[in-house]
Amino acid sequence: MSQHTDTVALVTGGARGQGAAHAQALASAGMRVVIADVRDEDGQKTAAALSEKGLPVRYLHLDVTDENAWAAAMADIEGREGGLDVLVNNAGIIRVTPLASLDAAEWELLQRVNTTSVLFGIKAAAPAIARRGGGSIINVASTAAHRGAEGYGAYSASKAAVLALTRAAALEYAPVGIRVNSVSPGGVETPMIDDEPPGGTSSGAPLGRRAQPEEISPLIVYLATEASSFATGSDFLIDGGATVR
Repeated sequence: MSQHTDTVALVTGGARGQGAAHAQALASAGMRVVIADVRDEDGQKTAAALSEKGLPVRYLHLDVTDENAWAAAMADIEGREGGLDVLVNNAGIIRVTPLASLDAAEWELLQRVNTTSVLFGIKAAAPAIARRGGGSIINVASTAAHRGAEGYGAYSASKAAVLALTRAAALEYAPVGIRVNSVSPGGVETPMIDDEPPGGTSSGAPLGRRAQPEEISPLIVYLATEASSFATGSDFLIDGGATVR
């Protein structure tokens, strides 16, 4: 898709799992992609593997919980790629702990990684995207933001906050041409599910299985491009029907 060769995208949590799949899909659509993570070895391997396929992907170390690191990342991308058009706030973690056993440290960790990082990403990336005339910010939430599940209280709260941030950002950045949407996947087969019990929250989905990361990525590409030009402030569920019940 040569029409996207001038588009630059940043994918956080891009070293593995969903982030790596999204990076490959965006690059396959013609975009220049920067994958960012704190898993440097995994990130460098992923970038190298995608580059070997002829895809324009590079790796950048980024601690998404550090606002100063976000500023440095934006400076690096604007200096090397010439600007930014798309941000995929994908980085996140999961912990499964009943509320009675949930301590403040674990609660705060999930909010910092899953929610505060999204705020930092929006604040840092929006001016760069606006300088390019507008673009798209995609925040990865979860079906956990839409339904209750035992042990997922902290995680669900962090992802519900992502939905609220998305709606506020859509209103605030529409005047400068930035669309802001969220994606709520159900269970996805990635290394992150090692921190969940077998089946997680997706075992009761009508399709009866978890998604593969590559099944989520086409929705990310859609929201990153002008194909979704009238979509902003929306959440897109892609969960095998888990939230239908």
